[in-house]
Amino acid sequence: MMRNEMSRRRLLGLGVGLGTAATLALAGCGGDEEPSTASGNGGKEYTGPKVDLKLWNGFTGGDGDIFKKLVETFNAEHGNIAVAVTTYQWDDYYSKLPGAVSSGAGPDIAVMHMDQLATFAARGVITELDDVATALGLTEADFAPTVWAGGLYNDKRYGIPLDMHPLGFYYNKAVMQKAGLDPEKPPTTRDDYTAALTELKKSGVQGFWVSPFQFTGGMTFYSLLHQWGGTLFDADAAKATFNSDPAVEACTWLVDMIKQGHSPANVGQDADYLAFKAGKNAFNWNGIWQVNDLKKSPDMQWGVAPLPQIGSKPAAWANSHNFTIVKQRSANADKVAGAKVFINWLSQHSLDWAAGGQVPARKAVREDAGFAALAEVNALAPELEYAAFPPAAPGIGEVLLTFYSSFNEAALGKKSPKQALDDGVAKADKQLADNRKKYGN
Repeated sequence: MMRNEMSRRRLLGLGVGLGTAATLALAGCGGDEEPSTASGNGGKEYTGPKVDLKLWNGFTGGDGDIFKKLVETFNAEHGNIAVAVTTYQWDDYYSKLPGAVSSGAGPDIAVMHMDQLATFAARGVITELDDVATALGLTEADFAPTVWAGGLYNDKRYGIPLDMHPLGFYYNKAVMQKAGLDPEKPPTTRDDYTAALTELKKSGVQGFWVSPFQFTGGMTFYSLLHQWGGTLFDADAAKATFNSDPAVEACTWLVDMIKQGHSPANVGQDADYLAFKAGKNAFNWNGIWQVNDLKKSPDMQWGVAPLPQIGSKPAAWANSHNFTIVKQRSANADKVAGAKVFINWLSQHSLDWAAGGQVPARKAVREDAGFAALAEVNALAPELEYAAFPPAAPGIGEVLLTFYSSFNEAALGKKSPKQALDDGVAKADKQLADNRKKYGN
């Protein structure tokens, strides 16, 4: 499970560079459109001839089974639309998609993370969806503003958001209780957190293991940087800013967790989470996707809550799955119309998707009593209002890798936090400049 989970997560916040050949080939996609007999633009309905649609996604875990069941339900309800699902590991998925589209073998619908939309939009892989939002009357008011804005690139909509998956705060109730802490009152502030770690240390427990890897230490630093009031990039994503004073303070706070003995040094990949499950630490900052894994351990006493506010304001790393429609060599208006109906239908049925460990993007679904019954997932819904999403800039994922690598050097003690972040920003600025040349922005 852990190897599978790691593979499917690797690109959950990362971008994949596409070759020049693929870029040039994709620029020629979207030829003459075949005549349409479909009615009901924008996903309201489809009354044309039967269409077979290909859908690609990267849901290889338990969420994949839930997703496939939803597609089966859709197919049963729509006799003239048949959606076939193909699932890849996320790291394979994003590398396969450009070549498949340029060769005419791509899908009709693709699920993408928010931070991938700008890259694939800039390279002409996916098509605009403003008409879907207009026809269905969807506005920012129907979603959290941060999620809705994340589907835009150059003021045009390319993604219809399905969900939000944030970092959450997991706490081991049994370990807390042994240290004399109230297991039903996890720390919510910096003072509470410091006090709890002190008590845990007295009981012989290193309460908060700091991973030097993106999963999960890098994402923890990403969250704390925003809590301290910093940003990774300037407003135009033209310059890196993750070596600002707030960023250095946030990174130093995390590195000090190791120096003060609240975390071992050189924590291995996922060792923080495995230690949490084994009762060797008390607190783990990890993704919402771990909720269903923890439910498989009925004897474990655990809880989940929004991240503690360590800095001056609440913030949490987050990403979002979006539906996109892929450009074709020869566009088929019937298929496009059918794809829009599917996207709208699944967005409306995202309560069922929430059971896979995702916060629904649609406000009406989050307010449904059925979502309230999903106690652990619902516990992280408040983070939607202050989620720190990646900027909508082409190629940004590659720059984020530099950010996470900088934190890795600081957490492993190879460089001071200031030096690691300064060096990372110097490299990131060059990457951002290269991206502007590559994508023409």
